[in-house]
Amino acid sequence: MKYCFTLLCMTCLFAQAQFDPSKVNQKAAQLFSKAQELTQGGYLGRLQEAINALQEAVRIDPRFADAYLSLGGMYQEQKNYQAAIENYEKARDIDSVYFLDYYLPYSINLAGKGEFQKALSAVNTFLSIPTLNETSRKAGEYRRKCYAFAVDYEKQKKNIDYHFEPRNLGDSVNSPFSEYYPNISIDGRKLIFTRRVNNNNEDFFESDLVNGQWTKARGLVGNINTNMNEGALSASQDGQWLIFTGCNFPEGYGSCDLYISYATPEGWSTPENLGNRINTEFWETAPSLSPDKRDLYFSSNRPGGYGGADLYVAHLLPNGRWSEPENMGPQINTPGDESTPFIHTDNQSLYFTSSGHPGYGSDDLFVTRKDEKGNWTKPENLGYPINTIQSEGSLVIGSDGKTAYYASDRADSRGGLDLYTFELRSDVRPARTLWVRGRVYDGKTHKGLPCAVELTDLATRQLISRVQTDETGNYLITLPVGKDYAFLVQRRGYLFFSENFPLSQKQPDSTYNIDIALQPLASNALIVLHNIFFDVNKYDLKNASQVELDRIVQLLKENATLKIEIIGHTDNVGKSSDNLKLSASRAQSVVAYLAARGIDPGRLIAKGLGDTQPVASNNTEAGRSQNRRTELKVISQ
Repeated sequence: MKYCFTLLCMTCLFAQAQFDPSKVNQKAAQLFSKAQELTQGGYLGRLQEAINALQEAVRIDPRFADAYLSLGGMYQEQKNYQAAIENYEKARDIDSVYFLDYYLPYSINLAGKGEFQKALSAVNTFLSIPTLNETSRKAGEYRRKCYAFAVDYEKQKKNIDYHFEPRNLGDSVNSPFSEYYPNISIDGRKLIFTRRVNNNNEDFFESDLVNGQWTKARGLVGNINTNMNEGALSASQDGQWLIFTGCNFPEGYGSCDLYISYATPEGWSTPENLGNRINTEFWETAPSLSPDKRDLYFSSNRPGGYGGADLYVAHLLPNGRWSEPENMGPQINTPGDESTPFIHTDNQSLYFTSSGHPGYGSDDLFVTRKDEKGNWTKPENLGYPINTIQSEGSLVIGSDGKTAYYASDRADSRGGLDLYTFELRSDVRPARTLWVRGRVYDGKTHKGLPCAVELTDLATRQLISRVQTDETGNYLITLPVGKDYAFLVQRRGYLFFSENFPLSQKQPDSTYNIDIALQPLASNALIVLHNIFFDVNKYDLKNASQVELDRIVQLLKENATLKIEIIGHTDNVGKSSDNLKLSASRAQSVVAYLAARGIDPGRLIAKGLGDTQPVASNNTEAGRSQNRRTELKVISQ
């Protein structure tokens, strides 16, 4: 916006300097001078009056080139790029030599309309002027680089059919004030956002989606809204935490710090500063909390980064404190500014704005994805028309992976910035997710147990999510579709729970309930070791078994007097005597592994039961698979 302001003033003044009243109609000249007076000082409120005067001037004198040039600059300020282009072209048709200096603003309007090839040609013409000063040449070269990027991007994506149609969320959400920094709940039915009230105070508001319509926005209940500025926010997907930017709070470490508020029966709690590990005397803003509440992404201009503002991530430690923030590195951060990170519910796709990566000019939106090794990929520009020659702001995306929300001051704005929704282009979408909810409880008393639930991608063994249950054992996790997962739950005083769940064929945007019973460490407590693997008719442990085996080692080391029995089972295929021998050998392989890791053999017993204790029918492969199992039984503590 600042660049447009400067350009408009320069355009009008230049035209005025070249203007020769003797060459135009006297009445038209008077209207031109009136328009120039209207654009002095706080001109924005009287811009339309100036445009009206200039339109009358060119009606009287259709050869008035300077009036067309000034109209081009004024329409650009209104983002009416088509009208700006038409007026610049009229001026060019009148005097092509005189117009040469205006090829730069002309190119900007062509780019604003998405005509990047024409914009590239126009700026090349501008840069061909031999008498350009250094400032003008740098401005032209910067725009040429942006247009060339846009042309190349357009070629790469030419086969993707995409229609960008942002829809205003309406009068229930938007107001004559500015609304921005949206946050959408996991089910897409609650929207929390920032509103600038009375133009000098930022507060949080919420709206609910009921029968396809957003309810009238209301201020958040509790102690979170104050007479100070509460800005960018991120709500946890379980609805229990709200982390936000608070500026100039009395207890702050710098101008803007990150704060946390908790959901209570009375509303949101009084905000707490996240402390001096997260906050500094510099600027911390734009938080985004991962779906498992383990990672906090934010932007800061603290020293030691790669540019102005960089993206950082902090991790939640077992003691409940946040780690020292880590700079996300030069793959993401640049000599420019990076801000407004948003981590999707797939926990793999991170969206953010940057002025340093190649793009369309100013701040663009990008996406980077976490690979199988946990590294972030090279950021990808979201492309036109999501990105434009203007600065793009924060973007959030629903759990369906396609419904996006952002703030913009489009033509149908109710005032200032409004909140809009649109469908994200298919190739820059995050993974679609499914929801898994359930309860962890004591297998004997059925009392809920607070503990951590870990989920690992069975194919890659990559940890996908780790969530903490609430005090009654309830948890909620969103997971990318198309994968099978291993669930692990550990708590002192209990046998660990480890089981595989084939969710790869489950439908996205669906909810699945998985309750988990933990067995207390007591004599005869029994669990199935679902991640102990053998080849058919063999007893050598497969490498994929190591993770599960090491959990048993950990359990035995944490409980130094615990004695266990490893029991092998088979299906009924083959001779019973062979099955009995095979099951005993498999159990012995597990015991041998544990002993090799420092566990006293006197605490370990191996037993094979062959096909004598089936838990399912042997008439189907699914049943036989369940019968081929390895169990852990507690002998004594």
